Amino acid sequence: MIAEAAEVLIPRSRTLRNSRALVAIAMEKLYIWLTPIWVLSVGVLIGVAALVVLWGVLRLVKRPAGDAILGAVQEGVLQPLSYVAIALCALAVFASPTMPVREVGESLARLNQIGSASATATVPAKTDDHALELAFRSDELQEYVITSEEDVAINSEKGKTYVEPLLLVEGGVQYRWTPSSPRPRGFEGEVTGLYVTNETDNPAKVVVETVTDVKTPQVHQIPIAAAGTIGLFGLYFLVRWLAPRASVIAAATAKETISQPLFALLTGIGVVALVAYVFIPYNTFGEDVKMLKTSGMTTIKVLAIIMALWSASTSVADEIEGRTALTVLSKPVGRRQFLLGKFLGIVWPIVLMFVILGVVFLVCVSFKVVYDARESSKTTPAWPECHAEIVRIVPGLVLAFFESVVLAAISVAVSTRLPMLPNLVICGSIYVLGHLAALIVKSQSALNEIVFVRFFGRLVSTILP
Repeated sequence: MIAEAAEVLIPRSRTLRNSRALVAIAMEKLYIWLTPIWVLSVGVLIGVAALVVLWGVLRLVKRPAGDAILGAVQEGVLQPLSYVAIALCALAVFASPTMPVREVGESLARLNQIGSASATATVPAKTDDHALELAFRSDELQEYVITSEEDVAINSEKGKTYVEPLLLVEGGVQYRWTPSSPRPRGFEGEVTGLYVTNETDNPAKVVVETVTDVKTPQVHQIPIAAAGTIGLFGLYFLVRWLAPRASVIAAATAKETISQPLFALLTGIGVVALVAYVFIPYNTFGEDVKMLKTSGMTTIKVLAIIMALWSASTSVADEIEGRTALTVLSKPVGRRQFLLGKFLGIVWPIVLMFVILGVVFLVCVSFKVVYDARESSKTTPAWPECHAEIVRIVPGLVLAFFESVVLAAISVAVSTRLPMLPNLVICGSIYVLGHLAALIVKSQSALNEIVFVRFFGRLVSTILP
C-alpha cells in the first residue's frame, strides 16, 4: 500500500514542481516578455483615446449621430472588439510602473525628428570653420557618410576644427561610419551644426549624409498599432455609412455567428493550442520559436477558415433552402446587397477571432523566447529580442487573415447553389491544392520529373496562387 501511494504521489509532486517552475519563470522574467506586449498596448491606448475624443466631438456637434455610434459599438462585433481593446488599455496603464515608460516616451516624442538628412556646402580655399547646417543627436546616429573633393577637417565646435579636428576626410575618398565600423563615431552629445576647414588651394564641395533613429526603435510600432485601432473601427463605420442595408444584414449575421457555440469552441481550442505549443519540445536545435510561429499561425488560419465555411453554409445555404432569404429579398434589398451583407457578416467574426487569437499568439511567442533561453541554458534575452520576434509574425497574420477572407468569399459564392457538405468539400479541396501546388512546383523529387505532374502543379499554382 505504501509503495502504491508513493507511485501516485511522486508524479503529482513532479507535476507540482514543474508548475511552480513555470510560474517562477513567468514572474521572474515578467518584465522581459511582457514589455513588447505593453508597447503594443500603448499604441492601442492612443488609438482608443483618439476614437473617444472623436466620438466626444461628434456627440457635441451632432448628438443623434454620436448616440447612433455608441449604440453600434454596444451591439454586434464591435462590442467584443472593444473588450479586447479595453483589456490592452488596462495593461498599458496598470503595467506602466514596471515598464520603460521614460525611454519609450522620449523616443516616441522624437519620432518626427529622426530619419535621413543631408547637407551640402562648397567650402572656399584656405577657409576655416565654414558652417554646415546639420543637426542631430550623436547617440541616435545609425550611419553617416561624408564626401569631399579636397582634404578637409570637420568639427562640431567652432574654433577647434583646425586644432582639434574630430574627422579628417580625404579628398575623393568616401568617409563612412556605422555602429559596426572600426572607426570611432567622432561626435558626442547633441550636434547643432558642423564646421569645415579647407586648407587646400582649391574649393571643396562637401556632402554630409546622416541616418538617425531613436534610442528605442521599438516605438515605431506604437503609431502603427494606434492607426490600426482607429482604422478597424473607422472601417466598420465607413461600411455602415456607404452600404447601410448590407450593413444591417452583416450586423445580424455577425451577431448570430458570434453567439453560436462553434465560435466560442473554436476560439477556446485556439487559445489552448497556442499556449500548449509553448511547452512542446520540438527538438529543433534552437528553432523552437520558429516552429511555434509556424504552428500557431497555421492553427489560427485553419480555425478561422472552419468558422467561415460553417457560417457561410448555415447563414446562406440554409436561408436559401428554407426560403428565409425570399422574405429578406421581398423588402427593398437586392441580391447583391444580401450577398454582400452575408459576406461582411462572416468577415467580421473572422476579424474578431484573429484579434483574440492574435493577441494570445503574440504573448506566447514573446514568452517562448524567454522560456527557450532558460531551457537551453542560454543568456537571458533582452526585451527587444522578444519584440523582434513578435513583430516578424504580424505580416504573416495579416496575410493569413486575407487568405481566410478569400476562402470565405468562395464559400459564400458556393453556398448560393450548394448545401453545406459540397461547400466544405470544395473549399477544403481549394485550400489543400493551393498549399500543395507550390510544393509540387518547387520540389526537386523524381515525381516532379514526370511531365504530367509538373504540368498539373504549375496549372494549379497558377489558378490557385
